Amino acid sequence: MSRIGRMPIAIPAGVTVEVAENNKVTVKGPKGTLVRVLPSEMTITVDGGAVHVGRPNDLKKMKSLHGLTRTLIHNMVVGVTEGYQKKLEINGVGYRAAKSGRTLTLSLGYSHPVEMVDPDGIETVLDGQNIIIVKGIDKEKVGQFAADIRDKRRPEPYKGKGIKYADEVIRRKVGKTGKK
Repeated sequence: MSRIGRMPIAIPAGVTVEVAENNKVTVKGPKGTLVRVLPSEMTITVDGGAVHVGRPNDLKKMKSLHGLTRTLIHNMVVGVTEGYQKKLEINGVGYRAAKSGRTLTLSLGYSHPVEMVDPDGIETVLDGQNIIIVKGIDKEKVGQFAADIRDKRRPEPYKGKGIKYADEVIRRKVGKTGKK
């Protein structure tokens, strides 16, 4: 049996979890509300202060859906209580970020500034000119928007210029050497 799928999800104080038909799970908490339709094969039960996920049989697909379903519900519970954030660093001469309203303007060495608008439920915060923090309650949306920002100028291996995650390590390469 799935070790992750078996574990119950504790519901903290101030959080409500409701399961409607077709496994439509609604999680309400202090930071907001998340709704997601999960695989209909799984049985999701809320009893007491915990959520339990069960599976109908031991087919490979059901085993993988079991752990996935439990993790998705857990991520929703953590999202509405603590929220998620990703930190991005901009490295390079003249590379900087500016914020006005919901628009993030990136100067990344292109002939034009790159403008990105924060999607619904996502907030970007600047820490100085070269650190961007992406915050939100939906883990998937936070990760996707952070990846979209990073894709505007990925870090390169020679000088390390570009946008990278704060915890990312760039493997550096040795540049050209002159003839002797």
